[in-house]
Amino acid sequence: MNLLSVNNLARIGREKPLFTGVTFGLNEGDKVALIGRNGTGKSTLLNTIAGVLQPDEGTVVVNREAGISFLPQDISFNKDDTIRSHIFKTDSPKLALIREYEEACSLMQSQMSDSAQKRFDELSIQLEQKNLWNYETQVASILSELGLTDMDRRMGQLSGGMLKKVALAQVLVEDTKLLLLDEPTNHLDISTIAWLQEYLVSTNRSVLMVTHDRYFLDAVCNHIYELFRGSVKLYIGNYSQYLEKKEVEAQIEANTERRIESVLRFERDWLMRGPCARGTKAKARIQHDMALINREKFTADKDFTFEVAGRRLGGKILELHSVSKNFTKGFSKSSVLNSFSYTFNKGEKIGIFGNNGSGKTTLLNIIAQKIQPDSGSVVCGVNTALAYYEQNPVFENTELTVLEYIKEVAEVMQMNDGTSLSASQFLEQFGFEGKIQYSPVSTLSGGERKRLLLVRLLMQNPNFIILDEPTNDFDIFTMNILEQFLLGFKGCLLIVSHDRYFMDKIADTLFIMEDDGSVSGYVGKCSEYIAYKKLLKQEESQSKAGQKNQNEEEKSKPTEQKKKLSFKEQKEFEELEKHIAELESRQSQLEEAMSGSDYAEVSKAGEEYKTIAAELETSYARWEVLAERA
Repeated sequence: MNLLSVNNLARIGREKPLFTGVTFGLNEGDKVALIGRNGTGKSTLLNTIAGVLQPDEGTVVVNREAGISFLPQDISFNKDDTIRSHIFKTDSPKLALIREYEEACSLMQSQMSDSAQKRFDELSIQLEQKNLWNYETQVASILSELGLTDMDRRMGQLSGGMLKKVALAQVLVEDTKLLLLDEPTNHLDISTIAWLQEYLVSTNRSVLMVTHDRYFLDAVCNHIYELFRGSVKLYIGNYSQYLEKKEVEAQIEANTERRIESVLRFERDWLMRGPCARGTKAKARIQHDMALINREKFTADKDFTFEVAGRRLGGKILELHSVSKNFTKGFSKSSVLNSFSYTFNKGEKIGIFGNNGSGKTTLLNIIAQKIQPDSGSVVCGVNTALAYYEQNPVFENTELTVLEYIKEVAEVMQMNDGTSLSASQFLEQFGFEGKIQYSPVSTLSGGERKRLLLVRLLMQNPNFIILDEPTNDFDIFTMNILEQFLLGFKGCLLIVSHDRYFMDKIADTLFIMEDDGSVSGYVGKCSEYIAYKKLLKQEESQSKAGQKNQNEEEKSKPTEQKKKLSFKEQKEFEELEKHIAELESRQSQLEEAMSGSDYAEVSKAGEEYKTIAAELETSYARWEVLAERA
């Protein structure tokens, strides 16, 4: 069934049309990505399809039975609304009834009264009559998976990550068949992204989304629309298949361009001789030649090898000594960092992993000395030149032109091969070409400003770089250039990012932000850690299921006397207690070693830690069996 028909859509941009003649459709079950460089109009196209913006030309037709749910990049909300009222702010009678049911449940928990019970019973009957229990279960499951438990919290109290989760929940719970998602993974933690990926793969709803997350694209999408030179082109398949087809296209276009240039060498000589254009054939030939000369020429993507002549790092780079930080929430204190110590070494590329609100940005702010710890100290080396890319940068003077803004830092960048690039040439490598270099910063979009900030940061030639969510608002082209640079970077690197592809490619070690404020280490890639956590969760579920079955068996035989330990089992029990104590002691030693500065030692300690953890799990299980009979 066709859900969406877009016909001849056009929208005018700052200096020229963003897109014209855009025509395509979506059928039920389609999972489509819209990709293109920053500034090509991807978000504008989504907003136009959603009805937020009016097209300059063309039409958008949505199937009446489908309905659209739209997740914009910038979330609008009333700060005084509760999470519940924001999510269920809809015209849908089904969701209105579920909202009332949710409110009744909340009221029942806070006060037991006849009126509350009566209202709860009435709503339960209505849900039964309208066959909405299955829908209510789906809604409750989505809210639970997104970690939205305190539905009475005010929107103005939420962090950026929580606001994104609430906005996502509002879209997913709606009873519609078509989802329009603009950068759905921005500001989400990696665990939530993994859940959202599974949800979109399994749902029957159709999806049209803009995202730069390459793992997400590959897993979810079966069609790619590329917005390029003002029009859209369809590629069947996921992102990997799109890349293969683009490479073949580039080779064909390059070959065609060479053939045209070969023909024009002869034709230009003929034109220079001033042929008579009175004859029909000569006139047609001249027109054909002029069309070839004035054609839109093929330009291959720039392959910019991005290595600068880096600054030397000193013996002491940066040290954290027992750093702690607490935040007060109401009448209670929450520990985000608990006595964390670390010594950074040259060439380390460390990713920071943790759920939203776990303190990742707080740790970065302390290291960059933007905020002070409650206790402990940060010691920075004399030769350490630190550059910090923040999530929400503030531009002090937006009346400067793009080029002036970069020249404030440096006018020339020295490259590793001995050559140099001017500020203007450096800007061109990041897509700031032509007139835009002389435009005020105030005229740039949010994504363009962040890209400009990245250029300025790199022009400072730092030897210690801190990146807080650098992948938000960047297109894949910019991401590829940034990755090239970071892979060749010789200094220290600390990254917070939700982009698993980016983290896997750049970071080889992880700081894990735990719920109690401690920071543990993991030697390996981000995807390896996610797989490890998933395995632990599965084992925990299996263990709980096994324990439940065992308890049920024991309850069914209340009169059966448990067999006492034999002499051999008693000896095993005593030896097992000693062995567990030794393993736990060794585990503590390894935890200290894993927070050290020697990469080889940390890696070795990490492997032994995994082995001991597995052995401890087996020992604990056996000890519990024997302890019940001891």
